[in-house]
Amino acid sequence: MAESELYKKGAAMRRQLMGDAAVEAAAKGIYSDPVMKKFIDLATETVFGALWTRPGLDTKTRALICVVSDACTGREPELALHIRFALRQGWSEEELTEVLLHLSGYIGVPIIRESLQVASKAFRDYRAEAKPR
Repeated sequence: MAESELYKKGAAMRRQLMGDAAVEAAAKGIYSDPVMKKFIDLATETVFGALWTRPGLDTKTRALICVVSDACTGREPELALHIRFALRQGWSEEELTEVLLHLSGYIGVPIIRESLQVASKAFRDYRAEAKPR
């Protein structure tokens, strides 16, 4: 894929949100598959390049919107990914937990229970990776 300006902006935004190590691991893992490489190229340009870089909202707010959207729709793998985005953008574990708990009154206790299980693991994984070695 030719790297358009949107693609370049998207690649930089994706690295900001995920971190270099996570981007590199994904490139060697799931996105080493040719079909999935096409997906991430498209997502890099359209989602990260066109949506995440739009004016009007900061990346911290956009990350929280993704967490809420994933919880509401039961998208567990994406929820774990977006919780990591949110932590990297400055949301605390306590704030994210409270957001999910608040949603229980609007979208239901069972789906939020599942979301909190995903969040708890994502928090542990994120803390483990952040420890100095």
